Amino acid sequence: MTFIKITEQPSLYDNLESKSVLELLTDINNEDKKVAFAVEKAIPQIEQLVSNIVPRMQQGGRIFYMGAGTSGRLGVLDASEIPPTFGMPSTLVIGLIAGGDTALRNPVEKAEDNMAAGWDELLAHNINEKDTVVGIAASGTTPYVVGALREARKHGILTASISSNPDSPIAREAEIPIEMIVGSEFVTGSSRMKSGTGQKMILNMITTSTMIKLGRVKGNRMVNMQLSNAKLVDRGTRMVSEELGLDYEQANRLLLLHGSVKKAVDAYRAENKTN
Repeated sequence: MTFIKITEQPSLYDNLESKSVLELLTDINNEDKKVAFAVEKAIPQIEQLVSNIVPRMQQGGRIFYMGAGTSGRLGVLDASEIPPTFGMPSTLVIGLIAGGDTALRNPVEKAEDNMAAGWDELLAHNINEKDTVVGIAASGTTPYVVGALREARKHGILTASISSNPDSPIAREAEIPIEMIVGSEFVTGSSRMKSGTGQKMILNMITTSTMIKLGRVKGNRMVNMQLSNAKLVDRGTRMVSEELGLDYEQANRLLLLHGSVKKAVDAYRAENKTN
């Protein structure tokens, strides 16, 4: 089968510079509406991935996101949100980007073209068979990602890919290929648009469902979130108040004493059960 980069196909729109701002925004929005449907079609593969990740993480495994450019930045973003949202250590979901942290703000020339660099970085993190490697590349061709997935799979590590082109090189290297076919971009080749939006949606789905299955959410609430600012302390206080039927001041003291909603609620119930 011939590999065709849909992400490089001409936009469905032309003469963009002659359009009004309203026309541009409306057309971009019309294209964005397609993303959720493309992600929906990939749910069976996302389900398979999460179902395999959860038991691995229960045994101490980690998730590694690998990508370059926008794809790499989105992986780092999702990983960085896990500790404050779910109270998990920053060592459990790790985002690696071609070119290192410098590439988060500035392009690093040819970093993504190094086929061996990704696996070298995984080795530096002492990767093992309990871990999962998720390669992210809209094009599906990034050598940095391809090389990492190939070596990880050789070593018996669970591998997955997220791409916007069918039957891409990274999909062929991954045990669980997630293909989110959003079509050509509004600005031809600008995969920071629909492809990036879809990647973010899928990453949210992977980590959120995984954390829920690991017991980091109760009901629909972030009971393990870090109390890193006044807004989160207030949110946590209200959670404790509603859960235990305490007034705001009592709930606030209890929360700050124990450091998380879950610990505060558990401690209060344990104390009052014995008393």
